[in-house]
This record gives sequence, structure tokens and C-alpha cells, in this order.
Amino acid sequence: MTDIQLNSLYQQLILEHYRKPRNRGVLEDRTVEVHMRNPACGDEIRLQLKIEDGVIRDLRFLGEGCSISQASTSMMTTILKDRSLEEAIALTRRFTQMMHGDRAAARDRALKDLRALKGVAKFPIRVKCALLGFDALQEAVRQTRSERGGTASAEAGG
Repeated sequence: MTDIQLNSLYQQLILEHYRKPRNRGVLEDRTVEVHMRNPACGDEIRLQLKIEDGVIRDLRFLGEGCSISQASTSMMTTILKDRSLEEAIALTRRFTQMMHGDRAAARDRALKDLRALKGVAKFPIRVKCALLGFDALQEAVRQTRSERGGTASAEAGG
């Protein structure tokens, strides 16, 4: 497969997640909710997770913005269900490495569909869009670890 064909497939995958986002909606029995905004471009994500015993049992998101921020968050949510908080943070680290041009990270199959976003690294202004859902995830994990129970909620700006 040529690079042009591969890039076309990646673009199609990004648009598919943008047009038909996975795990979009409200999670009624959430244990943590984080709202993140990127004031530079207007993208926003409201990430809701149900975390039990250090494991993400379910998650949903609501948001508006560009195809990159929305597709990235959709892709992220498909990977994280039934994953530990440690696995979530490891995924965040690896994806962030890819967004900053790490070629080994871009080949890491653990990133699954997120690898389609590797080309975003060439556009520094768009990297923040791709990381918005991950920023919300990191904040949700931080809150969960500090609260140790109860429902946590935050409004955060990016």
C-alpha cells in the first residue's frame, strides 16, 4: 500500500469517527466528569467516566469542535473501557509522544485507531486539538486519585 493510499485510509477513519463518534452521550452513573476547552480554536470535550476499583468501567463524551478533537476522543474511548487507570495514563503518554513526532509511538499497535492521527504531529497548532480528550482524561484520573470516592466534577480550561 502506498503512502497516499494509507493517508487516504487514515483520513477516512478520522472522518468516520467524527461523523459517527463512538461512546458519545451522557453517562448517568458517572463517578467523574471533566469539561475541557481549547480557547484558541473553540473545541470542547465533556468526558464522563465510571471508575470502580481503579478500572474505567464505562465512559462517554460530549463535545463540539474540529474533526481532530472529536475523532481523537472517540478513538480514545473505544480503547479505554475496562482498562485500569494506569493503562489509561500509559495510553495518554504514548499518544502524546506520537503527537510530538515520536516515530516508534506512531508504529505502536497499542494505539489502535489513534495511529490514524499521526500526521497531526506535522501541524503543531492542531496537536492541542488531538490532545484535548486526553487532557480531560488525565484530569479525571487526577481527580479520582485525589478524591478516592464520591462524584468528582471539574470545569477546566485548556
